[in-house]
Amino acid sequence: MQEKQLHSSGKILFFNKDYIAEFVYGGIDGAITTFAVVAGAEGASLGISVVVILGLANLIADGFSMSVGNFFSTKAEMDAYERHRQVEYWEVDNLREKEVQEIREIYEAKGFKGELLEKVVEVITADKDVWVDTMMKEELEMVKSDKTPYKTAGMTFISFIIVGSVPLLSYVFVGSGPAIQNDLFLYSCILTAVALAIVGSFKSFVTEKNMLIGISETLFLGGLAALLAYFVGDILEKLFI
Repeated sequence: MQEKQLHSSGKILFFNKDYIAEFVYGGIDGAITTFAVVAGAEGASLGISVVVILGLANLIADGFSMSVGNFFSTKAEMDAYERHRQVEYWEVDNLREKEVQEIREIYEAKGFKGELLEKVVEVITADKDVWVDTMMKEELEMVKSDKTPYKTAGMTFISFIIVGSVPLLSYVFVGSGPAIQNDLFLYSCILTAVALAIVGSFKSFVTEKNMLIGISETLFLGGLAALLAYFVGDILEKLFI
């Protein structure tokens, strides 16, 4: 019942299901990238202000870069779909018999035969739009997406900023006292792990994997990126500072 309601509403919690993939991958990239910067700065024993500056600069720049890339990727897919669609319209108008035969071969391969096959061909080729849509899907295996470049880019940027800011929270809202300041990286690790676990659970909806597997994979990648960044920062500090 609950699954049926999710499908009918088109949303998972407050997210539009059409854009959940953009939220997931934008969030994962944002959290891992920013946390890697924090870990690298921590490994190099840089100050709190430096961590915040590097983290925020990376957050904005990488978030914008990723959203722009997503925008052009989605737009390129839409342009390619429309270009092939216009070609199909031209072929229907100018190579009608050839296109009719292609429809016949497509449905013959699906098991249609005799009078039923001819009836299917007749119905499909009677409507040019249906005909072209069928050719796009069955011959070219292309389906028009309802996503828009602006919405995919916007969702990617928003999720990158929101989730990517989590590793910086402990540094931005730093408390008083040396004990608290000494544990900032630990707090950042905990907050980032929680954020990645939440986003990893959403990833399971996109990949249709077990939720525990999705969370584990996300945490593993985030931890690995942070570990590498930390040791690189530590090595560079010893070499140059």
